[in-house]
Amino acid sequence: MDTDAPPLTDLETTVLQALDPEAMLADLAELVAFAPVGGTDGEEAVQRWCARRLRELGFTVHEWDVDLAAARSSAAYPGEEVRRDRLVGVVGQRGGAEGEAPALVLCGHTDVVPAGDPGRWGSDPFALQVHGDGDVRVLTGRGTCDMLGGVAAVLAAARALASCGVETSRGLAVHLVSGEEDGGVGAWSTLAAGHRGDACVIAEPTGGAVIPANAGSLTFRLEVPGRSAHGSTRTLGESAVDHFVGVLATLRSLEAARNAHAPDDFAHLDLVAPIAVGIVRAGEWASTVPDRLVAEGRYGVLPGEPLEEARAAFEAAVAATGDQDPWLREHPVVVSWPGGAFASGALPDGHPLLEETCAAATSAGAGRPRVEGAPYGSDLRHYAERGIPTLQYGPGSLGAAHAVDESVTARELMTCARTYALLALRRCGATAP
Repeated sequence: MDTDAPPLTDLETTVLQALDPEAMLADLAELVAFAPVGGTDGEEAVQRWCARRLRELGFTVHEWDVDLAAARSSAAYPGEEVRRDRLVGVVGQRGGAEGEAPALVLCGHTDVVPAGDPGRWGSDPFALQVHGDGDVRVLTGRGTCDMLGGVAAVLAAARALASCGVETSRGLAVHLVSGEEDGGVGAWSTLAAGHRGDACVIAEPTGGAVIPANAGSLTFRLEVPGRSAHGSTRTLGESAVDHFVGVLATLRSLEAARNAHAPDDFAHLDLVAPIAVGIVRAGEWASTVPDRLVAEGRYGVLPGEPLEEARAAFEAAVAATGDQDPWLREHPVVVSWPGGAFASGALPDGHPLLEETCAAATSAGAGRPRVEGAPYGSDLRHYAERGIPTLQYGPGSLGAAHAVDESVTARELMTCARTYALLALRRCGATAP
């Protein structure tokens, strides 16, 4: 235990001793096995399972089918990047007075990204593999890091509280949501349904740090025009690929300018708001000059930057490529913004949740955690936009998220489960049975 950790009460010691690492790993194995990729049947099924599990742990559960048509018609709709016909909301609450906002929300998303080519994995991506023994075990499978591991740790904390018969004067809520990976429609719908809290901790993988602020991101699409010609007379055409080279150089210059002055919480990053091209499509025949190129990618939004200002800066930079390219001056690149829109978000300066979480992590045996910003968008901004102070602390490291042989360690899971349990006890006014 860290010598600077706040002393544990008898009740806190009892609850920590009740944490069951094997039950937590069993939950993680079940979560992974649903293969809950966004837009698939597994995305719905895993939410149904979570609702059942929360009921088993003594929570009063609100489980509902989100009205996607109504959500998509809202001006505040955050967007989606996968096709889905169904979305299930799940909120569990225990303790507290009826009608009173919970003192703490523990939030986790249950959707995962596709596994890609399963042949590149050491084993089935959707069958949890356990390597090693004890708390040094490494657990591999799609979503173990981002962020089914965090969900399993939240459920483990809830199980320990329930097994000890803990009562709280203020409510504890668990929000389990879908659609985070492609815009956050699940968290957005949960909040739109009226679920609130005095403070929220999201179990995103943070690599041992506490994340009180993150940047955002937008998905862009570029349509670069050209003029087709036979490959043997390529000079009679205008290759969309060749003209895209200049556009790409413009994006690199824009990225450098936008990342020149990082806020203090983000100084540990080489790029706060990266610009990455992930998809490029051009041409239909090898010996034909391509007359159209479509590129899609991720555009980082700076901390505190309104989305409309971020879009305007990008569009102005792409348009300025025409100053150096006469063809694009006469045939401008078309910019559009498909998919999810992740605004940045931050915990209000000086809010006690930051110190409370750091103290709980220290008491849990993790040592004093780092406090730093993150370069990715998340559901944090949905809660922040609703006035709910929110930060992120969860098992796993960003480098393992979305990766082949994605993994998390049993030690990370247990440390976070201990932290969530302590934070719930302290924030919600727990008493022994």
